[in-house]
Parts: sequence; structure tokens; C-alpha cells
Amino acid sequence: MSSLLNRVYKLDQNGTTIPRELQAGATTFAAMAYILAVNPAILSAAHMPPAALITVTALTAAISTLLMGFLTNYPLALAPGMGINAYFAFTVCLGLGVSWQSALGLVFVNGCIFLALSVTGIREKIISAIPHQLKLAITCGIGLFIAFIGLKNGGIVTASPATFVTHGDFGTPGVLLCFGGILLTAVLVARKVPGAIILSILAVTVAGLVVSDGKGGTVTQMPGALFSWPASPAPTMFQLNFDLLLHDLGKALPIILTLLLVDMFDNIGTLIGVTQRAGLLDKDGKLPKAGRALVADSIAAILSSLLGTSTVVSYIESASGVEAGGRTGLTGATTAVLFLLALFLTPVILAIPAAATAPALVIVGIFMFQSVAEMKLDDFTETAPIFLIIAGIPLSFSIAEGIGLGLIAYAVLKLATGRARDTSPLTYILALIFSLHLLREMFARLF
Repeated sequence: MSSLLNRVYKLDQNGTTIPRELQAGATTFAAMAYILAVNPAILSAAHMPPAALITVTALTAAISTLLMGFLTNYPLALAPGMGINAYFAFTVCLGLGVSWQSALGLVFVNGCIFLALSVTGIREKIISAIPHQLKLAITCGIGLFIAFIGLKNGGIVTASPATFVTHGDFGTPGVLLCFGGILLTAVLVARKVPGAIILSILAVTVAGLVVSDGKGGTVTQMPGALFSWPASPAPTMFQLNFDLLLHDLGKALPIILTLLLVDMFDNIGTLIGVTQRAGLLDKDGKLPKAGRALVADSIAAILSSLLGTSTVVSYIESASGVEAGGRTGLTGATTAVLFLLALFLTPVILAIPAAATAPALVIVGIFMFQSVAEMKLDDFTETAPIFLIIAGIPLSFSIAEGIGLGLIAYAVLKLATGRARDTSPLTYILALIFSLHLLREMFARLF
């Protein structure tokens, strides 16, 4: 068996061993296992069945991660993406009134376009067309959006008719437990404890068994069993439809464009960041087999729509496995197997309360917001669009609207200041698409 694994994953060639790869895969799983609880918690807001979502989340993560390892032999793990799942549930389904079945249809179309763009090389050109500073702003804006959702789910912030939002009731034990979970996770992350997020989720869940929910019960409800057979994925599998695309193309196109943009930024940023850390880039800073990696995550996006979840992306948590010594696809294979084994813990995962998953959202949001350190804010023609994106995404509760505001402002400022050549013509095309989307909404209200 060891000789077979060595040949398949080229362990000697990559200077690694089977025990090291297995440990790295377990480390990656521990770092991203929170998605098994958090993804269903977010998507269930769009009226999708939580139990089926746990199964689908694990299946898509396992299959996609195995596919990436098979095509590239890179230590990358994939799963339904944070940020894109929030966009799917809160913007597309709840905000725009699109059924989750139709939204899955748009995810499928996005995956097919993604695959075509990856095979033809156009994907890299689109990515290059978006100014680097705006890419950083999008990452930060999505980070704030995810953190805001976490604070809302945990009751730390709540709606207010006078001030739109206000602080929650800190006299409620559940709210205090959630805030304690945020502090605990932050401390564990700061101390570089492996699997900090999942450890915090477990700690808050256990504490919730004895903390009152203020309604006569406890924050965490004791599960009926510890183990069970995985829930059937049938309630979400192959439930996608294309009604929105067929009957309201003007509404569907901006959604697909946003899915493409967010998906591209997530995957490319993670791909380069993790592989650079693993020493897989060549002397020119380019990634060998980049085309295969892009094809793998494109197929994963299609798979996610068929099984019934938002888009699957490469996970930055893969870096934790790299830090533990992972260098090949065997790391990903180990992570994939652990995702499948976790399916037998579905009753426990369903019992995890919002007070335990909300801190994970806040911390993931903080991770994403760290990109602000790379920004240069000395050019107002870029600072203004950056601000509109970062503020627009969480305040409008829409990733699409935030990106649109920033791109439109960027194009107008460059044109108005005689600096049109500062960016690619494709940037102006993207800004025009978002402008047409806003004009469509305006004319729809007028007429």
C-alpha cells in the first residue's frame, strides 16, 4: 500500500511521507470542519432542509477535494464557499425572492461558464481586468458581510426602527455565550491552536447544554443520538431548475456575473496563497498545472449545483495542512475521507446552536478583512471605489450591489480624470453590465 501511495502521489519526489500527509490532512479537516455546521445554518435560511444540507456539504467537499488531488496532486481542500453561500441565501433567495431551486440553476450555469472560461484561458483575463485594489476590497467587504451575519445570528446586533441596527440584549445568556465564543475563538486563533474554530464550536455547544435560552430551555438541545446513518441528500439533489433564466434574463445575468466574480476571486486567491506557501510555484512565480486546478474547481461548482448547495471553492484553511507538512494530493484525500466519516455524526451537527456557529462566521470574516493591510489608499480614484465596495456589501446586505457600486465608481472616476488607460477595457464592460442592472431596476419602478 505504501509503495502504491508513493507512486500515485509522488511522495518521495515532493519530499514528504505518508504519516506527514495523513497528519496534514487531519489538520486541514480540523480547520475547516466548521463548514459542516455553518453551511447548513446559512442555506437553511433560504428554506433548504438542514439535514440534507449536512450530507450534501460533506459529499461535495469530499468529491471536489479528491478531484483536485487527482488532477493536480496539490494539497488543496474544497467545500461550499463562505461568502458565496451568504450571497446565495440572503441576497439571491431572501433579498431577490428567487427560489433556492432556481438559484441552484444559476449556480449550474455559473459552473458551466466557469469551466468554459477556464478551458479557453479567458478566466485569467477577466481576473486580470479587475484592479488588484478592488479585488482586495471585495474580499474585505465580504468579510464584513459574513461577520455581520454572524453578529446578527448570535443576537449581538439586532434590528432597530430608529437606528436600523443596535446592540442585542446582553442580559440574555445565549447572547453572552455567543460573545464568549467569539473571544474564545479569537484567543485560540491568536495562539495558533490547530482547529481553533471547530474547537470553539464544540466548546460553546457543550456550554450551551447548561446555559438557559431564556425560554425555559437551554441554548443547546441534547441530540437524540450521537451517531446515525447520513441523512438522504434527495431533498436537494437534482432539484435545480432554470425558471429564472428562462423567464427573467435581466434579473438572472447580474446574479450569474456576481457568482462568477466572487468564485474567481476566492479560488485564484486561495490557489496562489496556499501553493506559494507550499513552495509549489516556479521561479517566475507561476503555478504549474494551474489550468488543471481551474478545471477542477469549475467541475466542483457544477457538482455543487447538482447535489444541492452553493458554489464549492478552494479553502484557505488548506494552508493549515501545508503548515503541518502537506505537499501532495494525499493530504486532500485524507481530508476527504474525514468529511465522509463525519456524516455519521449528523445528529450532533444538527444540535449545534447558532450561538456556536455565529462566532465562526465572525472569525472567518476577520480573516477575510485582513486583506485591508495590503491596500494603498493614496489615490482617491481608487480609494472611493474601495470604500463603496467595503461599505456597500454589508450595508446593502448584498455582495452584488457592493461590487457594482465600486466598479461603476471606479470606471467613472478614471474616465472623468482622464485616466481611462489605467485599467483594462474589460473593466469598463463589467461596470457597464452593473450599470444596466441598476438602470433596469430604476425603469422597472418608473414604468
